Amino acid sequence: MTEFSIWEVLFLLCFAISWPVSIAKSLRTKVVIGKSPLFMSLVVLGYIFGIIHKLLYSRDIVIFMYIFNATLVAIDLFLYFLYIGKNKKEMLHQE
Repeated sequence: MTEFSIWEVLFLLCFAISWPVSIAKSLRTKVVIGKSPLFMSLVVLGYIFGIIHKLLYSRDIVIFMYIFNATLVAIDLFLYFLYIGKNKKEMLHQE
């Protein structure tokens, strides 16, 4: 294992704090209108690329932060697809 970068850890930590806030809001309100599944999918893909980089070039403990963050975003994306149908129906009934 190589030495890891504290800056990379801090970067990933900021996101690791942010995604649970988004997940909690989705769970609490069950409203996902305004979230972008394309954006979340690209973020997951970015984390996957980070994981691949760690596996190939820089094996260190930080890989677990990439996996954790990718999992959080995947949960938020799952909640999007879980609630979006209901959100759209509710919007149609309000018009």
